[in-house]
Amino acid sequence: MKCVKVPLKRLNDTRIKLMENGQMNMEYKIKAEEKYGYIPINEDVDDYEIVDIELEPMKRVPHNFSELLEGELTNEEIENLRTSFDTIGDIVILEIPENLQDKKQIIGDAALKFTKRKAIYMKKSAIKGTTRVRDLEFLSGVDDSVTIHKEHGARLKLDVREVYFSPRLATERKRVMESVKDGEKILDMFCGIGPFPIVIARNKNVNITAVDINESAIRYLNENIKLNKLEGHIETYCGDIREVSKSFNLKFDRIIMNLPGLAYTFLDVAVDLINDGGIINYYEFSDSYEQGIKRLKDACRKVGKEVEIINTRKVKSTSPGEWHVAIDGEIKH
Repeated sequence: MKCVKVPLKRLNDTRIKLMENGQMNMEYKIKAEEKYGYIPINEDVDDYEIVDIELEPMKRVPHNFSELLEGELTNEEIENLRTSFDTIGDIVILEIPENLQDKKQIIGDAALKFTKRKAIYMKKSAIKGTTRVRDLEFLSGVDDSVTIHKEHGARLKLDVREVYFSPRLATERKRVMESVKDGEKILDMFCGIGPFPIVIARNKNVNITAVDINESAIRYLNENIKLNKLEGHIETYCGDIREVSKSFNLKFDRIIMNLPGLAYTFLDVAVDLINDGGIINYYEFSDSYEQGIKRLKDACRKVGKEVEIINTRKVKSTSPGEWHVAIDGEIKH
């Protein structure tokens, strides 16, 4: 490697001058010995002693995910992957399309370097079954699927292989929490590891009944109750809400129904358990709000009640033309 040889006392001034003139080779490290320093150059320069010496190459640190995958994927493929990250605590879950499965290891390793998280997993199936879990394949890092996710000051412990959790609902959970009033009696019919109950009970003095059919989810919810300093109280039940609710001897001021694929099949239970003037936070997958509003109205009409729609929101996109939508209804006799 061609280098400028200069006395050590002139090394820094010479380095700056060569850099300003675009003559320094930035791919190699400067070498300093007892009396002289050696600065790599791109071309011969006047007024300096030029020598040929072996230098150590610079370690190139990529600045973003795109650089890590340059030459392996197209720019469009890289951009699509960037939107397919779910970061849960120190775990990243990727969605890798079928046409890139042969490069999944390269993508997994790049994601590990880019995110600097503990482990990278890839979705292997859709969410399935009554316990709402999906198959995951380990790609890179440390194969440890237990993590603690932090959200709005709450700590949520979970195993991504055993339970369902979406970090993309953080804004929605905060919005619901901010609409809750102290003293409310709340039922979360499909609570999972408890993100709604924990976020709400950390900030509001309420009584929450949390139900889920997934035993692992309830186990982690019980841990999360201990992990967090709560203003309110959470009571947990494991089982099908339709069966569990038969033992309840109270009505609720608010019912959260975040099971967007199947929540509509439990609207009769919710309408039966809600107080007059109570709020149902109802969620479903749809291309509009009309279907969900009709379902809420129909469920109320069957038992002689009415519903006033007080809010509608698109929570997140689930596929082209379809959304995870939220509908807030106030139930009245």
